[in-house]
Amino acid sequence: MNTRKLAVAAGVFYLITHVTSVAALALYQPLVGPADYIIGSGSGSRIILGALLEVILALAVVGSAVALYPVVKRKAPAIALGNVGLRTLEAGVIAIGTVSLLTVVAVRQSAVPGADSASLLTAGHVLVGIYDWAFLVGPNLVLATSTMFLAYAMFRWTLVPRWIGVLGLVGAPIIFGRAVGSMFGLYEQVSAWGAILSIPIFAWELSLAFRLIVKGFSETVFEDTDVEQAALSRSEKSLATVE
Repeated sequence: MNTRKLAVAAGVFYLITHVTSVAALALYQPLVGPADYIIGSGSGSRIILGALLEVILALAVVGSAVALYPVVKRKAPAIALGNVGLRTLEAGVIAIGTVSLLTVVAVRQSAVPGADSASLLTAGHVLVGIYDWAFLVGPNLVLATSTMFLAYAMFRWTLVPRWIGVLGLVGAPIIFGRAVGSMFGLYEQVSAWGAILSIPIFAWELSLAFRLIVKGFSETVFEDTDVEQAALSRSEKSLATVE
């Protein structure tokens, strides 16, 4: 196992998740903004491109967890497995939201001239609502949970500098609380406060990504392997002496 390559892969996957998520959100503005998008005309290519980026996002989410798994497993097998499971769940929820927006485009393109606009608007609101809730559950609640466990492992066993783990331990409960607040209508899901509260989790992921790409994991990852190799070497020498 090449730990350095795994670190670079995980870091690249994290960066991909940031680029694709921000770009997709910008492309979705024609749909999530005006309420009458579904009764308009046009190809909807921006939404389709945004959906493609979110598919890449979902794959990168899983890829980051899979790349980290062999290394984190050395110190915390349960956390490593749980991170893969939670990130896979997050990717699945993202996919549900993506399909709902693609359905809006399909309805828009196939609407029969003279169709009931009120019914189409209702369908559009429902489908966009599914996307909004998927975004709240996946990249917020589930992400916060997986981040809490992974950041604890990074901090506890110093797989990366501990200040990076602290960012995750701080950012995870904040984004979880932000999502719960949005669920109960305390503030809009996309708002200035929401952006401010997301800063720690963004700092955690970006810091982790650049650390893994530039320097990889800390030397503590290899301590157990070094001990095992030393013990094996002593055993071989003892056997040679007996012979």
